[in-house]
Amino acid sequence: MTFWKKLNQELTKNSVALLYVLSSEGSSPGRQGFKMMVSQSGLLKGSIGGGLMEFNLVELAKKLAHQTNVKPQIHRLIHRKNQKDSSGLICSGEQTVAIYVLSQKKTDWLSLILQSKGKGTLTLNEKGIRFTPYQSLTENFTSQIASTKWLNQEDLDFYPVLHIIGGGHVSLALSRLAPELNFKVLVYDDRKDINTFLENHNAETTYVPDYKDIAQFIPQGARHYVVIMSFMFDMDLLILRKLLPQKIKYLGMMGSKQKVKTLLHQLTKDGISSDKIAHLYAPIGIQISSQTPAEIAISILGEMIKVKNQSS
Repeated sequence: MTFWKKLNQELTKNSVALLYVLSSEGSSPGRQGFKMMVSQSGLLKGSIGGGLMEFNLVELAKKLAHQTNVKPQIHRLIHRKNQKDSSGLICSGEQTVAIYVLSQKKTDWLSLILQSKGKGTLTLNEKGIRFTPYQSLTENFTSQIASTKWLNQEDLDFYPVLHIIGGGHVSLALSRLAPELNFKVLVYDDRKDINTFLENHNAETTYVPDYKDIAQFIPQGARHYVVIMSFMFDMDLLILRKLLPQKIKYLGMMGSKQKVKTLLHQLTKDGISSDKIAHLYAPIGIQISSQTPAEIAISILGEMIKVKNQSS
């Protein structure tokens, strides 16, 4: 919300050019949804990817911000040399950027964003911008782009949700770090009186009387990431039996290689298919020889970010 608040504040004094990345492909530095404001006053906030490509569009936006009745426009940028529409970058990707020149008179949509705290869908097309409060999409973005017409929608409230099953020391460290990466964090434990659970102020905590009911707490869908770190082998096994059939984005379990080997063997004996088991990340995290709870949390987040970004 910080970006939208600053944009609204600046529009009380100046016209502003809003740059928004409608689409991106390959190794583009500016990903879909990146945005930047270029004010008539010279104020810059945000980014569309940086480098020479951003510099050139910012210079254009500065000129446009001083003009009136500027129609929305898009710019296709190819990050390769000797190409039409070359951006000056050589990272081999592509991106399409829309530019809207805004004044305070025509920003009812911005007021709606602020009033709803970003809960809703932002729509951008060749005619302008609108915002529909409390409308959700099934994915973060939808986009259709032609040479003179485009339609881009962004669910501004489409944040990833991390469900941590187990409220121990690594859970506490993970709860502190994950919000910095825009994860909403929920923690579950069947022990309601342990310090690391009670002292977790970075997550919503839920006491679960019996892990056999854990599936009812975990929604299915591409927004949901689950990390299992209970304190007993039998509990991990029970939780996995309940969650492996679920369609969630990421399912990981903390444990030694030997523990994981034994657990997977038992799941196979239980008749759980190899396809289901293949979706489990265990032992959890990228290999950085983690030792402390914070290091383990970083390795887990690294793996989660890899899964999130590869799919997007």
